[in-house]
Amino acid sequence: MRFYRTMALIACCAVLFMTGALAESEQYTMAGYDSSDTGHVWDDNLFFQRMESITGVSFSFQQFTDSEEWHRELNRYGSASDLPDVLFKADLTTAETQKLYEQGTIIDLRPYMEDNAPNLYKLLKSNNDWEEAISLPDGAIVSLPTINPLQSNNIIWMNQTWLNRLGLEMPKDADSFTEVLRAFKTGDPNRNGKQDEIPLTFTSLWDLRFLAHAFGFIGNDYYLEVTDNGSLLCDITDNRYRDFLSWLHVLWEENLIDHNGFSSMDTTRQITDNKATIPYGCVFGPTALNMLPASATGDYVVLMPLQYDGRMVYRSLLGDIARGTFAITSACKAPEQIMKWVDYLYTEEGCFLASAGQIEDEYERTSDGSWYWVDDIQTVQDSVMKDATIADGTAMPLYLPESYQLQFDDEQTHQAVEQICELNHVSRLSYPLIYLSESQREQLTKIWPELGTYAETQMTWFITGDAELTDETWAEFQETLIEKGINTVYDIFESALEQRWTVNE
Repeated sequence: MRFYRTMALIACCAVLFMTGALAESEQYTMAGYDSSDTGHVWDDNLFFQRMESITGVSFSFQQFTDSEEWHRELNRYGSASDLPDVLFKADLTTAETQKLYEQGTIIDLRPYMEDNAPNLYKLLKSNNDWEEAISLPDGAIVSLPTINPLQSNNIIWMNQTWLNRLGLEMPKDADSFTEVLRAFKTGDPNRNGKQDEIPLTFTSLWDLRFLAHAFGFIGNDYYLEVTDNGSLLCDITDNRYRDFLSWLHVLWEENLIDHNGFSSMDTTRQITDNKATIPYGCVFGPTALNMLPASATGDYVVLMPLQYDGRMVYRSLLGDIARGTFAITSACKAPEQIMKWVDYLYTEEGCFLASAGQIEDEYERTSDGSWYWVDDIQTVQDSVMKDATIADGTAMPLYLPESYQLQFDDEQTHQAVEQICELNHVSRLSYPLIYLSESQREQLTKIWPELGTYAETQMTWFITGDAELTDETWAEFQETLIEKGINTVYDIFESALEQRWTVNE
């Protein structure tokens, strides 16, 4: 393994040359939020020590472990004279980002990017959506992102073992999916001699809405999506959405979906006993572990999107970008050096340093390029993640390529990541990441709580049959949506689309 240590040293030297690291360490102040749940103590964490040796930049830390306290501190920064130089793991909301910039608390990083953060600059120029997502309407980039093409999504995991036992093919559309659920219900696929199978379990209407892709819909939490031709569509005012709700009602009536889904917490139905009989044919979650014990997850595979009108599409919940992770304040005297420091985190070497630690100390590589932890998994969980890495917990500025996640030397993990990658390649954001204005946010705050609750309640009733879905009740539903402001919500997001900064401008 000495070869890899040598290569790592060569890579570090190359980075020092490219970024022009300082001969002597210069110290800055860094503030941010990293929950105590992670166990990270920034003053002692090896990540920062190793970054100092690579870049010549060191920090004194103001680490907040309580979210509310941190966001009160961010609010104080608007009138503070004792600003830190850097906000790391900043957890900035879009409103906080805009407010801090307008107050002059954080600065525009775009002028420093090409010369001082070439790795990040190259990434952004390779994907217009990424650059647009982190740009304010005036084009300023005031906070940096996590770039992760495999961010968490609400995936449908199907029991492949049950399919095999019943001699079934993976479903391709809503009709064949229905037939599979019926077979799961009646065919005793868990082989315990009882009809105790729950073909599809879910935790709320929010879960079920991810099935709307089977009818061509991938609306966001406001039931809005940008179509292929660039126009804005409101799903629940489209008559085809009625077909989707009618289909869910059929699944409900036939007991093909969990009748506890609307009324009990997912923790009450989560199975943790490795010896328990598994009742679920399909579960929702970033991984099957959300509902199942580790011993059962190998039976489940990603359900690829069901086709509608010859097309496969699925909602990407978060996209590739997590915004608001890093900012430089107006107190910083050398933003160029800080940009060089953070740019290392947008390289593969920086990704490994933040996420896995240092080669030979925390992880090793095999001859085929995959990597594995040096210590056993319990030691990794108890100490390595806490003391030698920093990437878990609050999102940080980082590029997490698919290759990093695919290279982990564990067959089951590799198979799951491969499937998630395949799903990701046919998924897209319903609506681009943008910054709403203060007035637009205020309008939404006034309208959405009542409107969103009404829409969810009424659709739940349509599914369960507590309200019959007829021409008359559908028309009444549409009228009430309009009365409660659905058209205003539509106009807010349509206007925001027109006002956003785009690369082509």
